[in-house]
Amino acid sequence: MSKRDYYEVLGVEKGASKDEIKKAYRKLARKYHPDVNNEPDAADKFKEAKEAYEVLSNEQKRAQYDQFGHAGAQGQGFGGFGGGAEDFGGFGDIFDMFFGGGGRRRDPNAPRQGADLQYTMTLEFEEAIFGKETDIKIPKEETCDTCNGSGAKPGTKPKTCSHCNGSGQMNMEQNTPFGKVVNRRVCQHCNGSGKIIEEKCTTCHGNGKVKTQKTIHINIPAGIDEGQQIRVAGKGDSGVNGGPPGDLFVVIQVKPHDFFEREGDHIYCELPLNYAQAALGDEVEVPTVHDKVKLKIPAGTQTGKTFRLKGKGAPNVRGYGHGDQHIIVKVVTPTKLTDRQKELLREFNEIGGNDSTNEQDSSLFQKFKNAFK
Repeated sequence: MSKRDYYEVLGVEKGASKDEIKKAYRKLARKYHPDVNNEPDAADKFKEAKEAYEVLSNEQKRAQYDQFGHAGAQGQGFGGFGGGAEDFGGFGDIFDMFFGGGGRRRDPNAPRQGADLQYTMTLEFEEAIFGKETDIKIPKEETCDTCNGSGAKPGTKPKTCSHCNGSGQMNMEQNTPFGKVVNRRVCQHCNGSGKIIEEKCTTCHGNGKVKTQKTIHINIPAGIDEGQQIRVAGKGDSGVNGGPPGDLFVVIQVKPHDFFEREGDHIYCELPLNYAQAALGDEVEVPTVHDKVKLKIPAGTQTGKTFRLKGKGAPNVRGYGHGDQHIIVKVVTPTKLTDRQKELLREFNEIGGNDSTNEQDSSLFQKFKNAFK
């Protein structure tokens, strides 16, 4: 069976905020957790809700899912997503929710990867075809050089929080109809860090990070297309407690072209021809994204006829050759005629109507006449 839409699973709108998504997941987790719900399908519903939350709570995975659906959430889109998202929703967290402990504890002072960043870049049609190198400026957080990320004034050190003993969490007892339940909450004294900074760094004000703008060189590969992404490893926000930095994801948008349209690696365009060119044949010069090509138009060419120029399309972004250019003929009907042109067309019509050499066209016109008798 096909998977249900993740937004439908959690019962939220597509534009729901992180808090709305988190609240919806917690509600479903409490309802369908196998330890509190003995219904036959409870375990499957719990698993489905957990999977939906893990994707929609991560900004990068959510963007990938919105673009490519379930295939994108499984990493089948262009590029991929690294770490950096908080692993909320594991079994240990749910266990703690009901039983007040027993699951794995997350060390607040353990190294953690920095957050991933996303940058949207708009390219001209030709830039997407041929690629380019450019520099971009992105706002990001860097480790404070003054305190080396500790948040404490130089010459001092953070102290272990005496309220949570450095765990970053406190147990809160609560009486319920099911008995006494112990809930684990983030320590409000140290905000989950497990440390108290008595003298804060004057540069970062105790945050350990400073906001800055970084110039990053980007290499856009030839053949990239709308919606695809470029992953620049290690160019996201800096890590926490000495953890590795996150990644930067450059999402590509491409401006439409006045003449060309692109579908995958193939390029399409319309070629306007007048009556004489279509009827008598001609040799015309056709533009492609690479150069101009001479194209022979056979006599009797009709509107909708398609010619293929092999290898004149876009290069494959992964290096698998080039697509083709498809030229679609459109015979243009003139809207303004001189008296002489009208006279010649009437003469042409009279001659053609009495002595047609195209049986198919003659049959088509005869059917048209018969329909109005």
